[in-house]
Amino acid sequence: MLETLRNAWKLADLRKKMLYTVMIILVFRIGAAIPVPFMMPEVLAQAAIMEGGLLSYFNMLTGGAFAQATLFALGISPYITASIIMQLLRVAIPALERLSKEGEAGQKKIARITRYSTLALSFVMATAFFIMNRNLGAVRYTTGFSGWFSMAVIVLSYTAGAMLIVWLGEAIDKRGVGNGISMILFAGIISGGPNVLMLLHSRWVLAGEGATRYYAFVPLIVVIFFALITAIVLMNNSERRIPVQYSKRVVGRKTYGGQSSHIPVKVMMSGVMPIIFAGALLSIPGMISAFGNFEHGSIMFNILRVFNYDHAVYAILYLFLIIAFNYFYVSIQYNPIQMANDLRKNNGAIPGIRPGKPTSDFIAKVIAKITLVGALFLAMVAVLPILIGAVMNLPIALGGTSIIIVVSVALDTVRSLESQMMMRHYKGFLE
Repeated sequence: MLETLRNAWKLADLRKKMLYTVMIILVFRIGAAIPVPFMMPEVLAQAAIMEGGLLSYFNMLTGGAFAQATLFALGISPYITASIIMQLLRVAIPALERLSKEGEAGQKKIARITRYSTLALSFVMATAFFIMNRNLGAVRYTTGFSGWFSMAVIVLSYTAGAMLIVWLGEAIDKRGVGNGISMILFAGIISGGPNVLMLLHSRWVLAGEGATRYYAFVPLIVVIFFALITAIVLMNNSERRIPVQYSKRVVGRKTYGGQSSHIPVKVMMSGVMPIIFAGALLSIPGMISAFGNFEHGSIMFNILRVFNYDHAVYAILYLFLIIAFNYFYVSIQYNPIQMANDLRKNNGAIPGIRPGKPTSDFIAKVIAKITLVGALFLAMVAVLPILIGAVMNLPIALGGTSIIIVVSVALDTVRSLESQMMMRHYKGFLE
């Protein structure tokens, strides 16, 4: 990875893209430090620590911007929710499905619809966050004209911050390196790294004060951390290669084909999206709980309490949702029937499998097996820290999600740099 970054830095155009990406990330971090007027971040930070669930999830995704009540407190959550809705609507609405197949023009229209949906969701979420903050006692003025004015300022500030994040992500897509929204998410999670180190240090101090179990727990967490990174890198680079044999064909006086190739099927073909989608969906009960401000001990409070990230029910639902979203995302990306038809059109065939439906069935079977392996691995990495945190009494339940997102985004960015360097060093047939 370091070698790739060093080689990319030597190329002037890639160096400009890397510097541009760093500049956008710096703007994002500055925005994450600009406070929103009429808010009391000390109250919100305490609530994020004590309540858990939705508040901790949003605080993790925004790199602490939510607990500090800053301009980027909503983070990329509105955009993620809008993307989920658009993904689901493509399956349900034929017009959107046709639009997605119209090439670059169709993708631009879908991106525009997603952007408008993000604006609407940002306004709704900002309003919900204001009510939630007011219920938590984190808003300075709540009555009379001052209350309405503070509501307007806070809601508009949150909405503008969420749309500015979308613009920053699109700027990285156009002129920077890697996927813009993923890079924003990456920067937000990385910025929370010092807090994790401080947490481990505090537990080590407790071990010196008599809680000797932390002498074993802290090193064990560090070992598990590096083991998870290694496993994620290995699984990210793993793939199942379906062999393909192309038959010879004569065109004029030339003979084409006759070579052997393969169809690569990645084990983690859906990347981090299933985890992000599952986390966003499971954050809804927490939002309802904070929005409704239910009394402790009430039936609704006890029902919604099981959706806190440190609860066993949350872990089970999280696991199944990750697997379900993995299959859903893969079904959108891969079409076995289309792949079988393309093979037949190019005089290709899988050895031992007849063309047509048997080929599509075989490809679908292989993809289903590989998807299950990738989904179980993602679910295990995401759920394992929840179990470890419950046993060791440490707030690291969201650690697996953070590690997968950070490592996957880093690997994707390196691949993007490698592909761009390969294009610049390819001589072509004219040379």
